[in-house]
Amino acid sequence: MVSVDTYNACVDFPIFDAKSRSMKKAFLGAAGGAIGRNAHNVVVVEALKDINLHLREGDRVGLVGHNGAGKSTLLRLLSGIYEPTRGSADIRGRVAPVFDLGVGMDPEISGYENIIIRGLFLGQTRRQMKKKMDEIAEFSELGDYLAMPLRTYSTGMRIRLALGVVTSIEPEILLLDEGIGAVDAAFMAKARHRLQEMVERSGILVFASHSNDFLAQLCTTALWIDHGSVRKAGYVDDVVEAYEGKAAGDHVRRLMQDIAENRR
Repeated sequence: MVSVDTYNACVDFPIFDAKSRSMKKAFLGAAGGAIGRNAHNVVVVEALKDINLHLREGDRVGLVGHNGAGKSTLLRLLSGIYEPTRGSADIRGRVAPVFDLGVGMDPEISGYENIIIRGLFLGQTRRQMKKKMDEIAEFSELGDYLAMPLRTYSTGMRIRLALGVVTSIEPEILLLDEGIGAVDAAFMAKARHRLQEMVERSGILVFASHSNDFLAQLCTTALWIDHGSVRKAGYVDDVVEAYEGKAAGDHVRRLMQDIAENRR
């Protein structure tokens, strides 16, 4: 059974050189998690604190909050990149992380070979990825570059290739960060359509975004992350209203009503 369960999960990052603690405290306290000390008296940034999530098949959860609030750290925790410093995280199901798109790719081998490698990293077999090769090549629009080493690609080209691979699989748990940028507007519109199709195929979605329109389109509930803690949880419109104000909440409410009516 596909599920996500975290119990008082915390993620701390130690700061071993704490000579300039006052400056770090002023900067990190404003931009991200709180500053504290662990059991060994080491100064740490508390990137996530006491996160409790219980998600099941069909859940669509948006993450809102300012830059540095802990949204990306939470996605990395759920993907297994970070382990909880305290508490626990129990993730059951095949995870598709649509962030850190370069992970699992080798700059010295070709685009074609990287499609296989990236697919293996995402839990696919070589046979499965070979069957998807033509589809991914067509989506990425990279043509002859697919036969060239990845180091010859621009940032945008690498993202095209990585998006083509990750959106070709059937995810059970989809972890999506909208801040993937670095590609042209026309291709991003195409990628968004493909990502939406992927969301519809997924069992559980956790989506970090600054776009209220996209949140209304893809999610039913949301979490407001603030300095590493959950400030509010609930329906998307209620959480956006608490975070951004009544006008933003009303806008999301109308969007969700329009989307529901169009689906009937």
